[in-house]
Amino acid sequence: MLTMSQINDIKDLSRMGYNISKISSITGKDRKTINKYLEQDDFSPKPPVAKNRSSIVAPYLDIITEWLEEDQKHWSKQHHTAKRIHERLTDEYGFTGSYDSVQKFVQKIRKDIQTKGTQELIWEPGCAQVDFGEADFNEDTVCVRRKYLTVSFPYSNDGYSQVFRGETAECVCQGLMDIFNYIGGVPKLLVFDNATGVGRRVMDKIHEAELFSRFRAHYGFQIRFCNPYAGYEKGNVENKVGTTRRNLFVPVPTYHDIEEYNRTLLDQHEKKAAEIHYKKGTVISELFEEDRKRFLNIPPKQFNVCRYENYKADGYGKICLDGKHFYSTKPENHNKKVMIGIRAHYIDILEPNGDLLVRHIRQYGDTRTDISDYSTSLEMLSKNIGAWDNSGFRKDAPELIREYIDNQSRAGRKSCVRMLSDLTKQYGYQAALEALSLAISCNSVNKSNTAILAARIMGYGLDTPPEPGPSLAIYDKVFLPTKDNRKEVIAS
Repeated sequence: MLTMSQINDIKDLSRMGYNISKISSITGKDRKTINKYLEQDDFSPKPPVAKNRSSIVAPYLDIITEWLEEDQKHWSKQHHTAKRIHERLTDEYGFTGSYDSVQKFVQKIRKDIQTKGTQELIWEPGCAQVDFGEADFNEDTVCVRRKYLTVSFPYSNDGYSQVFRGETAECVCQGLMDIFNYIGGVPKLLVFDNATGVGRRVMDKIHEAELFSRFRAHYGFQIRFCNPYAGYEKGNVENKVGTTRRNLFVPVPTYHDIEEYNRTLLDQHEKKAAEIHYKKGTVISELFEEDRKRFLNIPPKQFNVCRYENYKADGYGKICLDGKHFYSTKPENHNKKVMIGIRAHYIDILEPNGDLLVRHIRQYGDTRTDISDYSTSLEMLSKNIGAWDNSGFRKDAPELIREYIDNQSRAGRKSCVRMLSDLTKQYGYQAALEALSLAISCNSVNKSNTAILAARIMGYGLDTPPEPGPSLAIYDKVFLPTKDNRKEVIAS
């Protein structure tokens, strides 16, 4: 190929009247080459196009592309390597080329597959995106890693978060319901990343969890799931997840009650809402009012975020959830089916008639846990008082009560535990323990006195003074008369 300077020299010689033979003699270039450039009528610049070299792997382009595209649906650690592709081509298709030829070819195809343009999406008011993040929190004095559900509104860039111990359908529904109640409406569309927490994806089909399906029917919103590896479809909430972690969770927050903390967390959006939208130049809270106008109304009846299932208790009357978390019911339930209510924060153990027997804090994670509430074992213990010394209740009881019952006779122990069992059924476990502790302190332990104390604890409280009643002075004058009082009553 000649340079433009050489081409211009040829054209200049032609304009001077030299023929092709003379130009060839002067320039030393081939006659055909000279003729080609003299006949060329367009020298405009053209974009360079890379020419694909023929490769021994080229006939297998469609096969390799199919394998690599299928990889995008699976965990990154289970994707094809160039070595594995070379092995499959050799074993399954009789490929005879080298590994190096496959490696270079795969690099180019993989780059073509993974290089995708990102288009800007336009969001209407009233739509929301949902995703989970994770951050560290201090639960009292223990640092733990927790999940937090974030609902972001891409039109206004406002957002809200709620913290949970797990990432289940119960957590998603509870978090969404609490946020709906706080903002006073229901977004018309929720966009989720895959089916995290609300179901499972099988190939290209989403199977919703039944609880989430019921929740969606109750509130009437529509849903959409992002395509795999298409994070740009919900980029607003992903940014919001990171912003929340950097701003609301630094330094590491400390809380005692996760539900109480979540209520305070909803108010913390106000600082961000007072800022100017990064692109629209309007205060975020004002834009959110446009979101609010498109919300659906909250239904008159609140949804019960609970999944009810039957579990068979073991020989100790405990049920096992998720294969590793054990919760006590009551000893009488050993080897029987027990109805439980599975919530975001709690596991409810129910009586056969549906009444609540005991509520446990729900456990998450891969570590085995064993949660017991010995209030449910009091009735069985009262019937088998010989087990007192090794009972879980004795170990768990306040020191004052433990020492008092230790010093009783067998009959006294039985009577005391029976009284606690009856009071627990009527007034609750904590009220029963507090009432018995006060009765012991006052050296007045009997069922009547302890029951009155428990009733006061559950009613007005021990420190609340009695309400003033009507004056009884007139009755005192009649039924407890002095000489002066009798005269006054007779005169009246």
